[in-house]
Amino acid sequence: MYDAVQELKERFGGLPTPAEAEDIWSDLWHEEAHNSTALEGNTLVLREVAKLLEDGKAVGAKPLRDYMEVRGYGDAAQWVYGQALDPGDWSDGSIITVQEVRHIHHVLMTPVWTVEPHPDASDFEGPGNFRQHEIAAFSEGMKPPPWTEVDHLVRDWVADGDALRMENDEVTTPEKLARLHNRFEQIHPFLDGNGRTGRLVMNLLLGRMGYPPAIIHKRDRDKYLKAMHRADKGEDGPLAELIARSVTTNLYRFVLPAVAGPVKLVPLAALATDGISENALRVAAARGRLRAVKAENGSWRSSRKWLEQYVESKYQRTSKSAVS
Repeated sequence: MYDAVQELKERFGGLPTPAEAEDIWSDLWHEEAHNSTALEGNTLVLREVAKLLEDGKAVGAKPLRDYMEVRGYGDAAQWVYGQALDPGDWSDGSIITVQEVRHIHHVLMTPVWTVEPHPDASDFEGPGNFRQHEIAAFSEGMKPPPWTEVDHLVRDWVADGDALRMENDEVTTPEKLARLHNRFEQIHPFLDGNGRTGRLVMNLLLGRMGYPPAIIHKRDRDKYLKAMHRADKGEDGPLAELIARSVTTNLYRFVLPAVAGPVKLVPLAALATDGISENALRVAAARGRLRAVKAENGSWRSSRKWLEQYVESKYQRTSKSAVS
């Protein structure tokens, strides 16, 4: 699943920066902030999230906490995107640092903490600080370690992150990411916000390796939780597949069309939109209405230019039918 990402890195020099592809990163930003907070019960819909992040306006009549959660997540995700591509003075040569993990949590949780701090938090457990409380066992039986072990466990986890850069035919990159993500949630280093922080940290790791972010959609919440429970038992496959599919989807949907240019042939998945599904494009290609090239394996490739011609001709046919 990561072959397409590798091709992008080799042929186009990696991901475009937020400055080079602002629209792409804005879409990713809105989607991630919406879905990652929705996994934890946030009630804002995507339109409300986009309005809040882009214009700073709270539309709707949702609880203040929900707006602050999204605001914090949006700020943290924006920092992660920039930091992944240009770490500056933050980096010490490691793929991630303890300081970065704590900073992500600080940016993420500060807005909501100002209006609704955790009721059990001590003065030393605010945003960016590790917990000093014990965490009860989760419903599936996994119990986070004692708080006294958190600091050294996070440092060990950061050291393990460098394994992502090591070639290992027996363990794929998605499997390594799945293990790291699951282990972070097992450690549960903070009193609150561990799920959101863990997903942001995972996307920082992905960005450092030249991959687009993974977005776990709210519709996949049950699948995600089941995959995490199986990872607790040493079965990394389901979580690795979920991460890999998300990264590949974001590559096709957001990144590849932008860097490929208008005449570059790309998979139909990269050209699909809310108005025209991948299946509709496949049917149009098979019927000869959309210019496309069929590969030996049966998959179709087309270009943005050919898609624009197809949409224009489709509109013309619809207009003529309406007149008739």
